[in-house]
Amino acid sequence: MRHHLPGRTLLALFLPVLALTACSSADPTRDTTSGAVPSGGSTEATTVVVGSQAYYSNEIIAEIFAQALEGADLTVTREYQIGQREVYMPELESGAIDVMPEYTGNLLQYYDSSATSGTPEEVAQALADALPEGLHALPFAQATDQDSFTVTRAFAQEHGLKTLADLASVGTPLRIAANSEFETRPYGPQGLKSAYGIDVELVPVEDSGGPLTVKALTDGTVQLADIYSSDPAITANDLVTLEDPESLVLPQNVVPIVSPRLTERAKEALGRVTDALTTHDLIALNTRSVAEQKTSAEIAGAWLEQKGLD
Repeated sequence: MRHHLPGRTLLALFLPVLALTACSSADPTRDTTSGAVPSGGSTEATTVVVGSQAYYSNEIIAEIFAQALEGADLTVTREYQIGQREVYMPELESGAIDVMPEYTGNLLQYYDSSATSGTPEEVAQALADALPEGLHALPFAQATDQDSFTVTRAFAQEHGLKTLADLASVGTPLRIAANSEFETRPYGPQGLKSAYGIDVELVPVEDSGGPLTVKALTDGTVQLADIYSSDPAITANDLVTLEDPESLVLPQNVVPIVSPRLTERAKEALGRVTDALTTHDLIALNTRSVAEQKTSAEIAGAWLEQKGLD
């Protein structure tokens, strides 16, 4: 997980193909059309491969999906911490992964960098239209985990900052801590220049808005940080998230992206999860990871039990 396994994140970036190949080849009897494994009897056995990003919060959601599928009497193989979107999406498209927790707006812009904002429903429909053949987006959750432009409270008060537009009046150069791929994101430096007329230099910090990113912000190395909105570090460090009146960051609702092999039983199990998952839940789940050092399996199991989904 991001806070617990920084070395694993880096390793995952170099070995995703080997791991996923091992996963997909481990079950040679699998029917690649239906996802079913012929059992020779009356009971159908189904194996579902669930993946996650190299981001602790995403792994928690993936584990909730995995346990919900197991609760529906499905066999699950877990492939977690397999990198950023540029790494895992080709594997998802190839069929090596069956289920991936994603975020509507960010995934839409991965396929269509010119996509504009809209309601969560409009963004979800645009994503469904943009996905390559063979991938499907199931109904999204109310829960969102937005990329957010965050500053310290002292910096916000010093410069009277409430929105990203207010940054134009800051006289000093602006630097932002974020993963290196932020440089090419539609809401990265070029997007900020286009939407708000501000120049921002990226300082790459490869922990997906984690403790190193937060430290770069709080120790003054940077003035801005890209921190996900459900991260408890925002409240814990009394940080301020700047408003985005131009909707540079699209709605980022949690959404399962699935392969065509997924059975209706599996889709129904995932649907029960997304129907119940809220933004408040995400913050609470992430807090258990960061503050209590619980594993994703422990956190997921407790949440499913709380919601009556175990």
